[in-house]
Amino acid sequence: MNSLPTESPQSKKSLPSTSMLAAFDAAARTGSFTAAAKDLALTQGAISRQVNALEMQISVNLFHRHKQNISLTEAGKTYAKEVNSALSHIRSATLNLMTNPDGGILNIAILPTFGSRWLMPRLADFLAKHPRITINTVCKLSQFDFSHEDIHCAIHFGKADWSQANCTFLMAEESVPVCSPKLFEQAELAKVDNVCARLINLPLLHIATRPNAWQHWFDEHNVDSTTKEQPKKKTLQDMHFEQFSIVTNAAVAGLGVALLPKFLVESELQRGELQVICNKPQRTDNGYYLVTPNDKLNYAPMVAFTRWLSQVIKSEKPSILNK
Repeated sequence: MNSLPTESPQSKKSLPSTSMLAAFDAAARTGSFTAAAKDLALTQGAISRQVNALEMQISVNLFHRHKQNISLTEAGKTYAKEVNSALSHIRSATLNLMTNPDGGILNIAILPTFGSRWLMPRLADFLAKHPRITINTVCKLSQFDFSHEDIHCAIHFGKADWSQANCTFLMAEESVPVCSPKLFEQAELAKVDNVCARLINLPLLHIATRPNAWQHWFDEHNVDSTTKEQPKKKTLQDMHFEQFSIVTNAAVAGLGVALLPKFLVESELQRGELQVICNKPQRTDNGYYLVTPNDKLNYAPMVAFTRWLSQVIKSEKPSILNK
């Protein structure tokens, strides 16, 4: 039988007791040993002894002491932030375990539009099948370090190039030109033989995360973008936006033509607020991926979510880009 590894003296020194850390955290938050004692229902002397013991163990002065007053040293300020964060995570994990002992927590970083328009409408199905799993979400537009954030997985758009993580391909993104029915009628697009070429002189809506999307679309469909005319006075002009949701709203409002993934504007297309101008999608090498850090791959809630997401994608794949 294998024996449990024993801690080295060095590892013990770098791992203070929770009583020391709790006393230090309370003193750092309140700025007083007396207030910290009241906060933890201890005596002022007990707080002082715990903090002194912590300083001796790590060989660092955490407080300046001025008679009855204390103030954090620069090292103490930095340490206080880390300790408070760690204790908060422990409290949260403990509370979650007490309220949901047979389930688990799943923290997901999602892309705002993908999360709100695609994932959220389907998430009720996952929760119904896994009622003991609690899901928390945070919006993320860029990559980040899993080791420094309490995230179990992320929905990522791009390539499968996330270090120290497993990337599961979900779907490609095929965007098509869409506009409001009013703009479609005003531009008399139904009467145009070469609609692709006509779009170059309409007001185009751009999104910051896809800055070259329109240029690539025109190139792919052999449209010379240098022929774009200068807008006349009082006509709409090209506009740039930060988020998909705002670009979508701008297109619905008739401000221009947007290049959007059909599966992200399902509702607007079904309600007739937007219409596809020409079903000639833009294809890219990028895609949507479920990114999971290697050390979370076998985490039970993560396994359940990965399996469920793959089943949903598989069941919808034949129609997801043709709605």
